Amino acid sequence: MPYRKDARYARKRRHARVRKKLSGTSQRPRLCFFRSLNHTYAQVIDDGLGHTLVSASTLDEGVRSEADGKSKVEMARLVGALVAERALKKGITRVVFDRGGYKYHGRVKTVAEAAREAGLVF
Repeated sequence: MPYRKDARYARKRRHARVRKKLSGTSQRPRLCFFRSLNHTYAQVIDDGLGHTLVSASTLDEGVRSEADGKSKVEMARLVGALVAERALKKGITRVVFDRGGYKYHGRVKTVAEAAREAGLVF
């Protein structure tokens, strides 16, 4: 049990270190990523206003209906495409990617690649 607590704490520290250097603006909001054990979440945030502009997760109806029998990585691809689609509808084309203190592989990499393929620039 102590390892999980330490791993969670280490991720929080890494995320704080990244966030010192990274901030979303009105012209270039932050695409923030979070993963839990079962779900994947992505938000586009304007840190200047402190508002979430767009969000998507594996809990959304559009993703949930397509997710039957798919792996977490495949569901993350759906989340990345959905958040990019919603951002483009709001006129957001350029973002800054915040990996949330996670390593850039697996679900993190998949969300980023899917968002890029759907038209977001970062």
